[in-house]
Amino acid sequence: MKQKLSLMPFRFEPLGRGAVVVNDCGGWLALSAKEFKALKTGGFARDKALSSKLSAAGFIKERLDVERLCGDLRGLYRHTFSGPSLHILAVTDRCNHACVYCRAVENSSGGGRAAAGMMSRETAKKSVDMAFSSPSDSIALEFQGGEALLNWPVVRCAIDYALKKNRSAARRLEISVVTNLSLMDEEKFSFLAARGAGICTSLDGPAFIHDANRRWRGGSSYAAAAGWLKKAVARAAPPGKDALPSALMTTTRLSLRHPLEIIETYRALGLGGIFLRPLSPIGFARDVWGEIGYRPREYVAFYRRALKHIIGLNRRGERFVERNAAIIAAKALKKEDPNYLDLRSPCGAAIGQLAYRWDGGVYTCDEGRMAGSGRDDFFRLGSVHKNSYREIIGAPAAAVCAMASCLENQSACQRCAWKPFCGVCPVHNYETQGTPWGDMAAGGWCEIQKGVFAAVFEALSKPADRAVIEGWLAAAEGARRQG
Repeated sequence: MKQKLSLMPFRFEPLGRGAVVVNDCGGWLALSAKEFKALKTGGFARDKALSSKLSAAGFIKERLDVERLCGDLRGLYRHTFSGPSLHILAVTDRCNHACVYCRAVENSSGGGRAAAGMMSRETAKKSVDMAFSSPSDSIALEFQGGEALLNWPVVRCAIDYALKKNRSAARRLEISVVTNLSLMDEEKFSFLAARGAGICTSLDGPAFIHDANRRWRGGSSYAAAAGWLKKAVARAAPPGKDALPSALMTTTRLSLRHPLEIIETYRALGLGGIFLRPLSPIGFARDVWGEIGYRPREYVAFYRRALKHIIGLNRRGERFVERNAAIIAAKALKKEDPNYLDLRSPCGAAIGQLAYRWDGGVYTCDEGRMAGSGRDDFFRLGSVHKNSYREIIGAPAAAVCAMASCLENQSACQRCAWKPFCGVCPVHNYETQGTPWGDMAAGGWCEIQKGVFAAVFEALSKPADRAVIEGWLAAAEGARRQG
């Protein structure tokens, strides 16, 4: 007697002429129109090839590999069991740039040291102590601003303090400094290199885009950043000696017409990849959105064009990674959390990261800190000077973020095919819609994420493009093992 086959619950989205179907454990298939019709009508049971594919991906109830599916779920949601690993120390609110989208409240062109707006050594050490209170095996300390190098003595002190502390704590410690590089010099560069600290900067593309976005009275912001990036790339050669410096681009209205020029700028500097990021209407960017912002579909068109170009480069023999696509692919293909806090459910706020303001205030995340700097402390958890780690983690704002970003609590997300791989940002919702929950179906965040997911899964459904992206994941895994 033939076994009757029935389907597990699944969600779907149109993909090309067919559809992608996704189940709760992250199993997915890109189906042709004919296959999707057979799925809807029950004809899949009579199609041996289709039923075999569905079984392997965890869609057929009578053929579930429960142990494997549980492993997939553990991989996708491992972040919920580890504690905050990313700790962002904003050592100053002050900056020597006037970026058009800056989310910092205090943005000045001054360079003089003042007590207000500058983290003290005592506060920095207490922040490091709080970071090491996390149960996570991995601790990433990220020094930010404003412009972090305006408070270089405290950055230097905190790095050495963390390294000394880790001799007994024995965590997997990573340290990086986020800087516009305009204040970098040989002494600072050598100090960071000697201690294995990474450098991360903003790079929005060629000079005409970067300098328009990131304005600096001292000259060309692009020239300063590019010069030190070249030096850092040279330091990382030969491959594997040191990690390449990290550069982040932010897409403004000016960027939309120039995806290829932006990519070529990253290639020319030897950066090995790019992380294409949309602009968030948070803080100052919200106030000038009419000048620098755009509609979600405009960003999705920009992203699609850029991704197509990047995959073309790889198919011609050059490895150049688009990091957003690589993050999504790691979830879809390997069922693992690649430690990207924005695409988590619950999100990374408090349970994946903590942000420390210059005065010792602790926030759910860096976005929460920037939204709160001098304006609104909705996302404030407490202070390193007054509260214990347990009190910080148990603060109301941490619970609100966890509940608001858990996709099971988002009605629109319950119906979305991308739910097992996606996440929401409570700060984005709060800043744009006045509530950490937000109306996801009406928000720009959701429309952009859906467009990006569709672009990446279309690539994954094509064998040649999928091979490119799988190569990125294999290279990243090899680098992790060497590290």
